[in-house]
Amino acid sequence: MLRPLPPRAMELLEEVAAPPRLIAHLRAVHDVAAELVAWAAKRGLSVDADAVLFGAATHDIGKALHPGELSGPGSEHEHAGRDLLLAKGIAPELAKYAANHSTPSAESTLDELLVSLADTVWKGHRRVDLEDLVVAVLAAESGREVWDEFLELDTLLTDIADGADERLAYQMQFPVTQKPVTARPAAQK
Repeated sequence: MLRPLPPRAMELLEEVAAPPRLIAHLRAVHDVAAELVAWAAKRGLSVDADAVLFGAATHDIGKALHPGELSGPGSEHEHAGRDLLLAKGIAPELAKYAANHSTPSAESTLDELLVSLADTVWKGHRRVDLEDLVVAVLAAESGREVWDEFLELDTLLTDIADGADERLAYQMQFPVTQKPVTARPAAQK
């Protein structure tokens, strides 16, 4: 059972009439982000849990405006999502996750990297470039050797990836588009 989305994230998704498949995807990524945040907290790492969880819960909100990107490639949803969140009064430090979740860099914070990582590993995918960035930040924060950080992160991500089939099956049971509301036929007398 996946964790529910934060209430404010759910309100925003309802306001933009987010398709059910998008909400299911965001729940799956949010759930994985919660695992990553819990792992980071156990390690004593400085992570803004609320920001990471909100970022994971809204990172693809722009797909409500670009629904073709729910089932196909595209990156128009990224800046559109950030702009949408800003227009809804969400602080820039939270809206940024929508714009930068697919383009992590050496300048990314650990919080940003965790959202990117959750958006990758939820479906069992692994990105060496992303994981290398995370390992570098972990080693810098912890003072431990890069290899030790890699081994610990690899074990965690392998465990998370093991649940990918269930998360994918959950997401796939929801339609990509909203079903149109049709009037009920008038009752016959």
